[in-house]
Amino acid sequence: MNDKMIFLPVLIHILLTLSVFIALGSAKKKALEEGGVNEERRGLFDDAWPNKVIQINNNIRNQFELPVLFYILIFMLWELGGVGTGAIVLAWAFVISRVIHAYIHTGTNYVPLRRKVFMFGALLVLALSVLVSRALFSH
Repeated sequence: MNDKMIFLPVLIHILLTLSVFIALGSAKKKALEEGGVNEERRGLFDDAWPNKVIQINNNIRNQFELPVLFYILIFMLWELGGVGTGAIVLAWAFVISRVIHAYIHTGTNYVPLRRKVFMFGALLVLALSVLVSRALFSH
């Protein structure tokens, strides 16, 4: 197994984040064209935008919360030589959970389901933390 394959889920998450940025730009353009934006407040206040824009913008913020820990843990696993099949499976599961979370958040935004998906992702990050701890203390 190539240890560098642990970085493929990271790359996919980066692409997810960039796609949400593109969706935000598209939603903002549409809102501006439809006149649904408070022009005086739009530079500083989220409430100047329609709910759909705020929803997508909130999802972008989410991509820089829990995933930051994921990135750090992946790099730590790789550096410590702790990459194995389990780590790669956990990394893919986390990224899939983020894709599902983004889909819900930018779509129906059904919070009970979104929360469950988020918590599942958080548990995956916890599991990756355990793997990092094992790799750290086994050397």
